[in-house]
Amino acid sequence: MAIASRRRISVTAVNQDKYQMTVSAFAAQGRFYRGNIHTHSTRSDGILSPEDVCGIYRRAGYDFLCLSDHFLAIYDFPLVDTAPYRSDRFTTIIGAEIHAPANSHGEIWHLLACGLPPGFPPLGADENAVALAKRAVAAGAFLGIAHPQWSGLSIEDGRQMAGIAHAIEIWNTTSAVECDRGDGTTFLDALLNEGHRLLAYAADDAHFKARDWFGGWMMVKAQENTPQALLSAMKRGHYYSSRGPTIKHIEIDGDAVRIASSAIRGAAILGRGSRVENVDHGGRSSTETVLSLARFAGDWCRIVVMDDAGHQAWTNPIWPD
Repeated sequence: MAIASRRRISVTAVNQDKYQMTVSAFAAQGRFYRGNIHTHSTRSDGILSPEDVCGIYRRAGYDFLCLSDHFLAIYDFPLVDTAPYRSDRFTTIIGAEIHAPANSHGEIWHLLACGLPPGFPPLGADENAVALAKRAVAAGAFLGIAHPQWSGLSIEDGRQMAGIAHAIEIWNTTSAVECDRGDGTTFLDALLNEGHRLLAYAADDAHFKARDWFGGWMMVKAQENTPQALLSAMKRGHYYSSRGPTIKHIEIDGDAVRIASSAIRGAAILGRGSRVENVDHGGRSSTETVLSLARFAGDWCRIVVMDDAGHQAWTNPIWPD
């Protein structure tokens, strides 16, 4: 079924072979859980203890957190056991920010490995970044390419990891706050244009040295708020990311995409090159938006909504098969 088909497609009964990533986030069973998967503590270069970091996110109403301290020898390769800080409504996922030489600038790679097992071995003496990434994925991790704009990653860097990583970090709060390099969507789109199938996620990368928390998060659709259920949903693309707006529902009706959301000033569908279809609500916020898919038939696209505060929510890419 082509993306421009006149057949009505309900997001609650979508053909998931055709709209695997974005639409399935709304078709999947369960509910949305809010979480941050990139965070640091005193176990590496953050300034708050693991207990304090978990408490901050738990009290803010987050449903889950991955404490991802730097997996480096200088910090004794931490995989912090955050299980003691879980509650009946807040869970944690064990993970780390893993590193290996070398990207195109001769600097170490920063890869977000959410869902590593205890005892995950440190970097081997002759292990490169690709081998480390493959080992993390094989161990069960959801693997993200962290802060690509902050790292100044090239398209060649992206190609190295595109067949291994699950996702690109398209928003990093710390990078935005500290040096205005928080956005990773250009890097994502360049790889999508080459045919690489990658998801996209937002995260804080909070170190608590500046106001770098609660700035970007994932909304993961899962049947329960447990580490395994969340990781499984993330790998399937059953989530969207946000800096503020809520996406409540998406329905595709022929060429039309109908979006139900919190109050937004506008929305856009983005695709290859300069392909954009957008709606501006004319200075009035709206909770219902309709956009056309006609320009994107046969190719990838993704959806972004924007609120009056200038904050976004992003879907994962949609690929017509």
